Amino acid sequence: MLDYYSTRDPNKQGYSFKEALLQGLAPDGGLFVPRLIPKLPKTWQAAPDIASLGFEVFKTWLGEEIPEEKLKAILSDALNFPVLLKTLQDDIYVLELFHGPTLSFKDFGARTMARLMSHFLAEEGRKVTILVATSGDTGSAVADGFAGQEAINVVLLYPKGMVSEVQERQLILKRPGVRALAVRGSFDDCQKLVKSAFVAEDLADIPLSSANSINIGRLLPQMLYYLWAVKDLAARGVERANICVPSGNLGNFTAGYLAWEMGLELGTFLIAHNANRFFPDYLKDKRQAYAFEATIPTLSNAMDVGAPSNFERLHHLFGDRLKEQLWSLSIDDASTKARILSTYQQEAYTICPHTAVGLEAIKHYRNESSDKRPSISLATAHPAKFPSALEALGIASPKDASLEKLFSAELAVTEISPELTALTEILKS
Repeated sequence: MLDYYSTRDPNKQGYSFKEALLQGLAPDGGLFVPRLIPKLPKTWQAAPDIASLGFEVFKTWLGEEIPEEKLKAILSDALNFPVLLKTLQDDIYVLELFHGPTLSFKDFGARTMARLMSHFLAEEGRKVTILVATSGDTGSAVADGFAGQEAINVVLLYPKGMVSEVQERQLILKRPGVRALAVRGSFDDCQKLVKSAFVAEDLADIPLSSANSINIGRLLPQMLYYLWAVKDLAARGVERANICVPSGNLGNFTAGYLAWEMGLELGTFLIAHNANRFFPDYLKDKRQAYAFEATIPTLSNAMDVGAPSNFERLHHLFGDRLKEQLWSLSIDDASTKARILSTYQQEAYTICPHTAVGLEAIKHYRNESSDKRPSISLATAHPAKFPSALEALGIASPKDASLEKLFSAELAVTEISPELTALTEILKS
């Protein structure tokens, strides 16, 4: 059976998938990583839908920890929305990952994790509190995915004033078993609070887990859409396309890299960041490992992460191979706006700021290299979630019925300071 260990444990003590999933963070504060990365099953390309694909892939990671029929049911319920590949000019494709209930790619991980956790908790007859930090879409996906799940409560933290109005309303929508906290600070402050809570002695009696991409359970479902994109393109006669990942906390990219390590055939991985450029600088030897800086607010706010947690996982597993195999770039807000506008004018297609970062990075990569292969950019969020950014460019924000309902829905939020004592008080109450 495949097991997992902490990035900070020199002895590499083994944990089951269930233990890694429910704990979220290792006891020593490290991130869980697999002892080995399994190879793709031969059956994956025959899967008729993404839930069936998930079943074939998850069996290689979970072994016999969940009965097959139960695993099928979990994935069918969690992954009940489409993944669409949009064709643009010049052999560029956009993988639309925003057709789930909260209109972002985070629905893949959150919905699957919620159902996996519920299954394991029911087996053990115990409860857990999910503690999650968000810079935008993670919190709403977790809140929606976990709301009403038996034996699970959710406490989500987001930086007050640093998410769009639509995103905030999604975060603070009143849901059963969910409490939203607006932190007077940055996303890094929120993330630090979450990590501190996991190792705080005062909270040792409260069973905590995470649903951020620090949880290995978030990454496995996110591998699936990389596989689906390659499968879709292969059916169109396109092989070994490059793929560009708009990145913040590096969880989305880590999932893709794991799929690559499983044997997924790709061209080059392009990692696109906004002004929070630690990872591009690290890959180009302009910054030392873990030499993080404070978060810089940008138009692509869900990627505003100065200290990406998953760097620890990537650095531990792959080391300097990252510098040898990847291409990465930082895209500023001016270029992001220009890309949104040009895509709208030239393609009659509306994109969010995060998707724009990815498409702009593809343009730069092609200009800097001789590699003109077909390229995919991940579209991580529905453009309707960013009306102010679009309207500032003279683009009418697209409508979505689920977002329209937010403005008449009941909301619930508590504002706190970025201090562990404030969070501790909330958790104990």
